[in-house]
Amino acid sequence: MQNKGTDKKQQIKFFENSKIRSVWSEADQKWYFSVIDVVAALTESVNPRDYWF
Repeated sequence: MQNKGTDKKQQIKFFENSKIRSVWSEADQKWYFSVIDVVAALTESVNPRDYWF
C-alpha cells in the first residue's frame, strides 16, 4: 500500500502475537520498525514507553 504518494509502504508485522508497526523505504531498501512496539513485544510491559525514557 502506498503512503500518500511517497515511496514508503506500511505494514503490520506479528511477533509472538504482538503487533509491530513497520515501514518499507524504497530509497533505503530497508524496513523500519517501531521501537516501542518491539519493546512491548519483548518485555510484555503494560507501559513499554517507560523503557524509552
